[in-house]
Amino acid sequence: MTLETYPIEVEFPDLSAYAKGNTGIPYVYTFDSGKPGCHTMINALTHGNEVCGAIAVKALLDGGLRPRRGRITLSFANVDAYRRWDPARPDASRFVDQDLNRVWQPAILDNLELDSVELRRARAMRPLVDTVDFLLDLHSMHERCAPLNVCGPLDKGIAMAQRLGVPSYIISDAGHQEGCRLRDYGAFGQAGSSRNALLIECGQHWEAQAVTVAKNSCARFLLLCGNIDLGDVPHGWLKPHPEQRHVVRVTDAVVASSTDFRFAANYTGLETFPEAGTVIGWNQGETVRTPYPNCVLVMPSLRQLRAGVTVVRLGRLLT
Repeated sequence: MTLETYPIEVEFPDLSAYAKGNTGIPYVYTFDSGKPGCHTMINALTHGNEVCGAIAVKALLDGGLRPRRGRITLSFANVDAYRRWDPARPDASRFVDQDLNRVWQPAILDNLELDSVELRRARAMRPLVDTVDFLLDLHSMHERCAPLNVCGPLDKGIAMAQRLGVPSYIISDAGHQEGCRLRDYGAFGQAGSSRNALLIECGQHWEAQAVTVAKNSCARFLLLCGNIDLGDVPHGWLKPHPEQRHVVRVTDAVVASSTDFRFAANYTGLETFPEAGTVIGWNQGETVRTPYPNCVLVMPSLRQLRAGVTVVRLGRLLT
């Protein structure tokens, strides 16, 4: 698979003015209306090179958006990784020591013998995250692909993604073998809890359109959660709903056995194969085939290739 070099269409803003926060946690802000309502969190920079969410959250802070009901928390997560951004090595600032989106299980967070930049950040944010009713985690993708609403494996996630209405593709999946994502942490990942979370993959990391998707997702999420009214939405942020929505249920994750993995073509995501048994790649010499008809590829990429990394997920198109 040839790794395409994508143009950097957006500027990476200076976030130093937001370092203090107002919660006792650097780069994290909470605003309370003083009126009944849910606690809604919009999180950016889980990965340091995924700038679209940071641009949207910065704009919300700069614009002085405040909740009419409940509380809103706006956060920049892995700023240490973000500071390492180098346009000559644009994929290198994803994290410092380990992926921040693979550490959100209590067994890891509670084990103080384990230490990393990302673990320290997750531990600092954890008490506040534990108070959040609804979380929107803003991400972007290695490859250029249509935006995705990654809602987790539970029916409550699919239902919330349907109510949000954007983007058009809803991906229901159980996460990664490497570790637990923020959107699956704690009660977010429990079927019996009313707390819920969505992860939006807004587009390719550095395309301008990803910022548009991030802003639209933020506005619609805060409206859905009831924290703001339509007139509070910044001008130009809301975009029309897609004509159709598609739900893909992920059934399998293809995990690299080593760095010896290659795809059969330059896949970027949402490729659909009508026939079961279609060869899509080779994992350390072993053929990887589609397990059923109309199999959808979800976020294929070799940019972080190493043993244990999910290189693509396989899903059934439900609607």
